[in-house]
Amino acid sequence: MIASLPMYDWPEVQAETDVLWESLRDHLSGAGIDAPATLARGGDPWTHWLNPSLALSQTCGLPFSAKLTGKTVLLGAPDYDLAESPKGTYRSVVIARTEGAEVMDLRGAKFAYNMRESQSGWAALDKVLSIEEHFGELVQSGAHRNSIISVAEGHSDCASIDAVSWALAQKVEPAAAQVHAIAVTPPTPGLPFITGQANDGKAKAMAEAISLAIAALPASIRSPLHLRGFKEWTEDDYAPLAAGWPKG
Repeated sequence: MIASLPMYDWPEVQAETDVLWESLRDHLSGAGIDAPATLARGGDPWTHWLNPSLALSQTCGLPFSAKLTGKTVLLGAPDYDLAESPKGTYRSVVIARTEGAEVMDLRGAKFAYNMRESQSGWAALDKVLSIEEHFGELVQSGAHRNSIISVAEGHSDCASIDAVSWALAQKVEPAAAQVHAIAVTPPTPGLPFITGQANDGKAKAMAEAISLAIAALPASIRSPLHLRGFKEWTEDDYAPLAAGWPKG
């Protein structure tokens, strides 16, 4: 049995993430769902996501739609406090060093991305314009935070950042003050909460427990995590994202 929340587990908010897990764990346990005492951190998240006895984790919509559907059980997605994003959705924020820059004017620019298998770091913007055709050098950073730093330090010119990561960075990452948001992509369903196949048939009870657990958190915990609530989604809602998975 394992639980992890790897997608926004930045060092500056790990204490709040631990409190979030405590509330999730207690509400899941109250609903008769086994949950470990603490979160697992580090290592390859795929080993968590594909564990049949996974209690709870969070993944990206692109890996879920392309590789995890049928191997995990979808519960829904947290609803984050993001401007102009419908409940349970998020966007990518395109950043650049130059305030007021236009994405179409950045043809041939150096583009930083966290990883090719990222919905927010690659696929969302690639659907609007072909990244490989529009930009010049492609700089893989390994993480959204690294992409922000790469742009701020001039190692790249622009990047596509998960809106929740961007909100976190504006509070805790100094490099965020040196770059500017210049565009957003259309909204897609948020980063899903999943459980292992051992909990197949318990999704509704788990989703209800998660919703209650988030609602029970004090504002002092929800605010740093930009967490507002929870929304149930279906696999069909995420299915269109699978088209963004790398070919070959």
